[in-house]
Parts: sequence; structure tokens; C-alpha cells
Amino acid sequence: MTRTIITFSFRESLILFQRNLKHIFRNPESLMISMFLPVMLMLLFVFVFGGAIQTGTEYVNYIVPGIIVTCVGYGSSMTATSVCQDMVGGLFDRFRSMPIRPSSLLFGHVAGSFVRNAISSTLVICVAILTGFRPDATFVEWIWVILLLCLFLFSISWLSVVFGLLAKNIETASAFSFGIMFLPYISSAFVPTETMPSWLHPFAEYQPMTPLIDTLRGLLIGTYIGESAWLSVLWFCALLTVSFVLANLIFIRRGRTG
Repeated sequence: MTRTIITFSFRESLILFQRNLKHIFRNPESLMISMFLPVMLMLLFVFVFGGAIQTGTEYVNYIVPGIIVTCVGYGSSMTATSVCQDMVGGLFDRFRSMPIRPSSLLFGHVAGSFVRNAISSTLVICVAILTGFRPDATFVEWIWVILLLCLFLFSISWLSVVFGLLAKNIETASAFSFGIMFLPYISSAFVPTETMPSWLHPFAEYQPMTPLIDTLRGLLIGTYIGESAWLSVLWFCALLTVSFVLANLIFIRRGRTG
């Protein structure tokens, strides 16, 4: 019985993922924005601001992990708005009358978000290499980079689903994601946290984006990682768990009260 439930849940999730994937590629404007906006941001920082910022290494090497994290933040707003659109547009209500598990409905959006952000992250790395990015990570370190990015992508995607379910309209859903987009700017993504004012430094040092970026940077170019690795895993495993549970509870509750 358990195996049957899992099989049907996977099949439903796959079908809804294919639906969201079609929407991504049938909306080339949004796809292009999510892909090229991070690239333009990276080029802006490298060629306009990079010469004035001292990080102890080539600035393009320093900035790539932060740009990847930032581009996921931009993509999160699209996930929140697409979930909200399906919620307020009545699609989820139609699915409720069918024997479909709530997590299957939401997983389609999460998987679509993961694919979109994975494409953006890959493009950022490719363009960075063309502009001088020279990672010295070993094969094993690249595997850890990929695993850590996957954890980050899934946790932020589920958090975006929560935002989309809580929002009453699409504009609010997009605004909810502003915090995710803003956090990398107050971290070690673009400048060392030591250069920030004393009143801002503690927040920049201990918020979740900084250990994640420091770990990715250390794996890619060999900078000091220290305790950042386990802190980043702890932060985003907790965020993934909480966001997954909250998304399903909110979805079920809104179905009962909607």
C-alpha cells in the first residue's frame, strides 16, 4: 500500500513538473530575465566596481558564489508568483477534488524553480570563466559545490512556495521574496564583512547567506572555510524542513477555509 502511494505521488509530481517546465519555456521573457539579469549583475560588479574593491584575490573569483546565490533570490520571486497565480486563479481548487497529495501539487512548482535556477547558475559560471574566473576545485570539491547548491535551491524554492501560498495576490507574492533577494547584499557576497560598519557586521557575519557563500568560495578557490560548511548545511537543512512542512500545512488549511 505504501509503495502504491509513493508511486502515485511521484507520477503526479512528475506530471505537474512537466506542466511547469512547459510554462517556463513558453514564457521566454521571464526565462531570459532570470538567466541574463545575474550575468549582467556580475559583469557590472566585475568591470565597473571590481577595480575599487580589494578582496585579496581576483574580484571575479571572489564574486561568483555571491552572484549564484543572488540569482536564486531573483528566481524565488518568480516561484512565489506562479504559486500564487495558481492559488488565486482556482487551479489548485480544481485539483483538490481529485485524489492528489498536496505535496505533489507543490513539488511541480519546486522542481520547475530548481530547473530555472540551475540553468541560471550554470550560465553564470560559464560567463564567469570567460571573464577570468579560474576555480581550482578538485572533482570531489565540485561534487560538494553541486550538493550544497542543490540543498540551497530546494530550500529557497520551498520557502518561495510558502510565500506564494500566504500571498493574497501576485504583487504581494513578489514583494514577499524581496528579503531573499536583499540578503546576499548584506553578506560576504560582494565585499568582506570586515569592511562593513561595526553595527552591521554582526548581522552580515551570522546571517545564513554568509556561511553558504564562504563555503562555496572556499571549495571553488581554496579560501578558508572553517565552521562555515556545517553552519550552511544546518541553516538550509532546517529551512528546507520547515518550509516543506509549512507549505503543506498552509495548502491544506487554505483548502479547508477557501
